[in-house]
Amino acid sequence: MAVRNVGVVGHQGAGKTTLVEALAFATGLTTRLGRVEEGNTISDYDPEEQQRGMSISTSLVSIEHNGTRINFLDTPGYADFIGEVVASVAVVDAVIVVVDASSGVQVGTETVWRMAGKRGIPRAVVISRLDRDNSSFEEALDSVQSILGSECQPLFLPNGAESSFTELIDVLGDEEADGRDGLIEQIVEADEDLMMLYLEDEEIEEDDLRSAVKTAMLSGSLAPVLPMSAVSGVGSSELLGLIDGVLPDPSEAPAIADGIDANGASGAFVFKTTADEFVGRLSFLRVVSGSIASEAHLDNAQTGEDERLAGLSRATGKTLSGVPELSAGDIGVVTKLQHTTTFNTLREKGSGLVVPPPEMPAPIFAAAVEPRTKADVDKLGPSLTRLVEGDPTLQIERDRDSGEMILSGLSESHVQLSAGRLASKFHVEVDIKDRRVPYRETVTAKGQAEYLHKKQTGGSGQYARVALRVEPQPRGAGFEFNDEIVGGAVPRNYIPAVEKGVVESLPRGTFPLTDLRVTLYDGKHHDVDSSEMAFKLAASQALKESVSSARPILLEPIHSLRITAPESSTGDIISDLNSRRARVLGMEQADDPPDSTVVVAEGPMAEFLHYATDLRSMTGGRGTFAWQFERYDQVPEHVAQKVRQDAEAAAG
Repeated sequence: MAVRNVGVVGHQGAGKTTLVEALAFATGLTTRLGRVEEGNTISDYDPEEQQRGMSISTSLVSIEHNGTRINFLDTPGYADFIGEVVASVAVVDAVIVVVDASSGVQVGTETVWRMAGKRGIPRAVVISRLDRDNSSFEEALDSVQSILGSECQPLFLPNGAESSFTELIDVLGDEEADGRDGLIEQIVEADEDLMMLYLEDEEIEEDDLRSAVKTAMLSGSLAPVLPMSAVSGVGSSELLGLIDGVLPDPSEAPAIADGIDANGASGAFVFKTTADEFVGRLSFLRVVSGSIASEAHLDNAQTGEDERLAGLSRATGKTLSGVPELSAGDIGVVTKLQHTTTFNTLREKGSGLVVPPPEMPAPIFAAAVEPRTKADVDKLGPSLTRLVEGDPTLQIERDRDSGEMILSGLSESHVQLSAGRLASKFHVEVDIKDRRVPYRETVTAKGQAEYLHKKQTGGSGQYARVALRVEPQPRGAGFEFNDEIVGGAVPRNYIPAVEKGVVESLPRGTFPLTDLRVTLYDGKHHDVDSSEMAFKLAASQALKESVSSARPILLEPIHSLRITAPESSTGDIISDLNSRRARVLGMEQADDPPDSTVVVAEGPMAEFLHYATDLRSMTGGRGTFAWQFERYDQVPEHVAQKVRQDAEAAAG
């Protein structure tokens, strides 16, 4: 059976899930049209998706039409789940970009359009919801052509507007149809013979034009536009005809990785992993070479582990139908793989096949995850691991300074929603809080102090006197310990205890100490009552007192930032950076997207904890940024006072 792998992509709320629902209904896969508002669609089957009325993760819906197997990947449109789109676009052979007829092209539309363009796969545009009030095919088409490009030409036109939209007009079949010349220009661009006829003003047969549509789509010179109303079903048959008659099969489309022989040894690429409460782990994969059979054994290219494909299936939303085999180019699901996660390659033993993972957007918002109960503490680690398996744009790490568990994602709402999925999928309740800024403390002058630790409790006592001098080190130099003892004031066997007492005290204050040199210059011991513990305790107190006399200051982490945004937003961005104690270092032209500028800056971490949310608001969702730690700098005194007060209040 012929196969088509099609990604359904577009901005949030454009009607992607409803479109897939309409095509499933049109092919007889379902007997009634589900509605997103009623929570009964094939794609949005997760309870959280039904509750929110939007797609959160990609759904695989496999249907048959005229002897062709069509695997739809219905992707989320919300920016927080762009990782789902990246993974899906990496394994499909074409995309249908859905544009709402009332809204036109939106930021999410532009993003997925460029993504598919970079992969070089054919793109078609569906202008949806034309049956609704205030919808306009002409205005939406103008938006598509002006923003996405002149290659977007209508293959069909609506016969009316809003409630009178009942059928499509075939542009190639109607010589008087609006836009026919523009469509022909884009078709002949990919065919030299037709181009010569066109330039010589010779008549081109309609059948020749129709035959050339596929070539034009594969070359990128044409992205056909179709009007549609998924709710009424108008346009469903024409779209299905485009999919099975024009869109490429896997052998005709750009390969998902270089050097893959579809006729070679068995191999598959896992592009998505989910956890089902009843079935367990579900691994969505595309067969890239040969064929894979149920119960077959394949090696994991990343781990070297053997995997048995116990449950090979097709998926129609949450419904799995077991199959004995999947052939090259097909997409399916395997249950309960033990050693395989997202972006792993499964291959026949001895094969060198490895499919490189797609480049995922880096997390830009991080927060602390705090379990609410003891039971939640015990389950948190494994549950977070499974959460990240299903969403590679999430990252988890344990903060070495604060001990906090840090969850990072693409935005504040992404992390919050992921915490909600911990509760709904894994029954782990957590609170999301701002992560602690890892402030440090250092000294700016020389200071010294001595401390006598002396206790007598009836038996052997405790005695140690330690005199320490502290002085600043260059920023980033860390800690250094020196010993200037002469004459045995502190016996040599106790000096390591002094150093240990100092080292163990560095991180124990309100703020960890750094960038200082500590020198042991004097002390005193007792032949009977001195001990390593006594000298450790004395050293700890002497350090505390000597630091307080050396004009201590607070240090904060400084991050470098590269902010990519439309040129029209740079003024607002720079003004906002100035309000955050940041320093703009320069600007440069962005490589992608077009008409964008990169603002290079650096600023204190404390001022950018929620920057992902603020930048999205400033740029209408078109701004992105990357940041990384650079160094520690002094906190301005007025800010430092508040930081110290807050720390004291938190400590009680």
